[in-house]
Amino acid sequence: MVQPSLSLLAAVAKRAAPRLRKAPIVLTDAAAERIKTLLEKRNKEYLKLGVKTRGCNGLAYTLNYADSKNKFDEVVDEKGVRILIEPNALMHVLGTTMDYVEDRIKAEFIFSNPNSKGECGCGESFTV
Repeated sequence: MVQPSLSLLAAVAKRAAPRLRKAPIVLTDAAAERIKTLLEKRNKEYLKLGVKTRGCNGLAYTLNYADSKNKFDEVVDEKGVRILIEPNALMHVLGTTMDYVEDRIKAEFIFSNPNSKGECGCGESFTV
């Protein structure tokens, strides 16, 4: 009987091991809870994150409900919620933390994007 070499066993084990990779965005507990509530209210499976050209500084985040995943959407399954990221938005949101804040005046999702080079005064749009 031929014994496989250790390097061959290591290569097979490496290939079989699940790949752990960092999620493109990170959700705070507050954001995850709010998304969970919104999805349950609308009876939807996903919240879809995108960017579109808008505002005085170039890009703005978009959030929509979705029932299904498109072929090239990136899925973030974190803290009990599933977010789809549109392919054209992925490079703009990598490393972003999504939070939800609520006070007496407003309730909103806040995006802390390390790739952002600037924002407009009202916070509506950003540039990368």
